[in-house]
Amino acid sequence: MPQLRIALNQVDSTVGDLTGNCEAVVRWTRRAAEQGAHLVAFPEMTLTGYPVEDLALRSSFVSASRDALHALAGRLADEGLGETPVVVGYLDRAEEAERPPGNVGQPAGAPRNAAALLHRGRVLLTLAKHHLPNYGVFDEFRYFVPGQTLPVVRVHGVDVALAICEDLWQDGGRVPGARAAGAGLLLSINASPYEVRKDDTRLELVRKRAAEAGCVLAYLAMVGGQDELVFDGDSIVVDRDGTVLARGPKFEEACLVIDLELPAADPGAREGVTDDGLRIERVTLGEGPLPAYEPRYAAGAPERFAPPVDDAEEIYRALVTGVRAYVEKNGLGTALIGLSGGIDSALTATLACDALGPDRVHGVAMPSRYSSQHSLDDAAELARRTGLRLRTVPIAPMFDAYMAELGLTGLAEENLQSRLRGTLLMAISNQEGHIVLAPGNKSELAVGYSTLYGDSVGAYGPIKDLYKTSVYRLARWRNEAAARRGETPPIPENSLTKPPSAELRPGQLDTDSLPDYDVLDRLLERYVDRDQGREQLIAAGFEEELVTRVLRMVDLAEYKRRQYPPGTKISPKGFGKDRRLPITNRWRESA
Repeated sequence: MPQLRIALNQVDSTVGDLTGNCEAVVRWTRRAAEQGAHLVAFPEMTLTGYPVEDLALRSSFVSASRDALHALAGRLADEGLGETPVVVGYLDRAEEAERPPGNVGQPAGAPRNAAALLHRGRVLLTLAKHHLPNYGVFDEFRYFVPGQTLPVVRVHGVDVALAICEDLWQDGGRVPGARAAGAGLLLSINASPYEVRKDDTRLELVRKRAAEAGCVLAYLAMVGGQDELVFDGDSIVVDRDGTVLARGPKFEEACLVIDLELPAADPGAREGVTDDGLRIERVTLGEGPLPAYEPRYAAGAPERFAPPVDDAEEIYRALVTGVRAYVEKNGLGTALIGLSGGIDSALTATLACDALGPDRVHGVAMPSRYSSQHSLDDAAELARRTGLRLRTVPIAPMFDAYMAELGLTGLAEENLQSRLRGTLLMAISNQEGHIVLAPGNKSELAVGYSTLYGDSVGAYGPIKDLYKTSVYRLARWRNEAAARRGETPPIPENSLTKPPSAELRPGQLDTDSLPDYDVLDRLLERYVDRDQGREQLIAAGFEEELVTRVLRMVDLAEYKRRQYPPGTKISPKGFGKDRRLPITNRWRESA
């Protein structure tokens, strides 16, 4: 059978940085060519970054993307890389109005999520994503028109069908089309955001689609972060029988090179139309197979597989990636965190230190009259263990001045302390140029256990999609990982073991206002992430009174969540684009 060496470049793109992204394509193509690759691929919308959101609606940005693509083709040729075919994702537009069912009224010139084949200084072929996702964080029906072709590229005697991300996730279209076209390889370029345990879902999907396509399937994934999304890489190549032939690393840029033996292309294959109405478009770069060679990157060899990562490490690395991407890609230098001595700020600070380095992380302890000495000691111990910079600024004088003027009591008095801390953090941020990280977790955000313009201030919330029980789990994992490496565990044991408290009144504990977090998080996961209603929750064994109380807290806190900063999404339904509920809303699950 013909041989083909492919290079899957799972790279990190920055939205809008056309120049930087093109430079990355040239750099990684050179690396692939030096390893003898016969076909090089890059992820979905590599040139523009992903997702571009409403930038797709700006004709100037679409034109810039198209211009950058053609300039890139010339640049590759000028640098001696023109003989290597390159598949790269970019933003395109439809030249003519195409109005398939469900897209009536889409105008000519509408944007397209597209990919192109570059060779010898030219754009030889383009395709647009056929299936457009319109769920969760995806709004592609808002932005794009679908492609109606099935591109097949003949490379050294092998027919390679091309697809883009959602073309695998939905039935029909390019997957069965690849079988009908007689493809020996189906190459899918993707920008699939990370979710917990999504790697298992992807693997089963890729295996299923390889069987349906009747050929080897190469699934190329993006890495890095963009606002609330992180991309985990983990590119996969599987045979038609589901055997995994290669697998890329997680959360790392990499060039995954693999030698494949693939069926010879049918010399009589023609263009035509698939059963789903896709027009087969064929381009030939090399009719005959290469002379036989000894594979240097053999499919299935141990070195073609990145080491496995357990769930806790995977989540932790996703959160680190999110913080690093947000700070670095926005040109921000240093991070500022209010350190209470509690577990949330301890984990947030540790994530920031791992993402940016401790010399770029600043902590502020802001004790009030209700702050315990052990909280101050725990904050200082965290700073000592991680190496971050810590200062102490008591808020008692400011608090006393407000109280003398206003005479606040109860909740207003408690929230005043939090808002003074928020004001102090933002003042230091403005004065010294730090980005403030908010330490709120998903449990607190769900039930409204946070103070607007207080502990919710900041530009980014690293753990906003992490339930409280998972905060403890990740903190313990991080300490254990440090111990295994012979390092000092960063998070003080006291922060892990003491009962959580906001310390806004004497003797206050979270359990004064909230159920035990083990119970609360299980209930929230069903209500928030899985959209289970009141009766389902009661049938699942939760007490009726508890369900009524918690659901009411969640429903009434929508206005708070809408004002919380963005943060890394790790669950199937994070607060924000995933879960969109009206603030003004009289529907209640609870009586």
